[in-house]
Amino acid sequence: MGNFFSLNRFIANIPLILPKLPVTLSLVLVSMAAGIVLGIIAALIRLNKVPILYQITGIGVSFLRGTPIIVQLFVVYFGVPFLLSKIGINAARWNKFIFVNVTYALNTSAFLSEIIRGSILSIDPGQREAALSCGLTPFQAFKRVVAPQALLVALPSFSVSLLSLLQNTSLAFTIGIVDMVGQVRAIAIRTHHVLEGYVAVAIIFVLLSFLINALFARMEKRLRDKINLEDVR
Repeated sequence: MGNFFSLNRFIANIPLILPKLPVTLSLVLVSMAAGIVLGIIAALIRLNKVPILYQITGIGVSFLRGTPIIVQLFVVYFGVPFLLSKIGINAARWNKFIFVNVTYALNTSAFLSEIIRGSILSIDPGQREAALSCGLTPFQAFKRVVAPQALLVALPSFSVSLLSLLQNTSLAFTIGIVDMVGQVRAIAIRTHHVLEGYVAVAIIFVLLSFLINALFARMEKRLRDKINLEDVR
């Protein structure tokens, strides 16, 4: 058992892995922020059925939701520099984080766009019409009536998407990003011991998942209380 799994090696690996936690978190935060923006834009295009863009967005969303993210990562990593080279732009030496963030942002936006679109459509149109009849503008009706309820509907799915993104960052090492999983691989190559590092990084991912779930549960409760308070008023 000592050769298979060593508690001492496990403990020794943790200080080596934790310094790479900011790399993983930066990938998650940047990709999620960009994914939300792109997801909102895609959702609005599909909700309003903007000509041409509606069809293009639909195809893009279907592709991103229907293909493995590692395939998308390699397509972006190898395909984008090739395409840019055709117009005289040399992207071969760009920071690898750019390609990872672009891939994860696009992938996340595809799922978020459907979450946002579905949550908006789930709100009774009569509420918007009632708000308009009370003298609110369409934007005010959306902001004060539709958006808070849609956000409440979307929050659980948002948390799932964020957790999925957190897990997907473990693939960044395939193009040379040294995040937590990349660090584990480096330790394994150096020491020829694999299990301790992966157990350590698994525990870190589980703890991060608990924190994310707790954060979204608190956000959901506060938003629900706010909506209920406004209903009472």
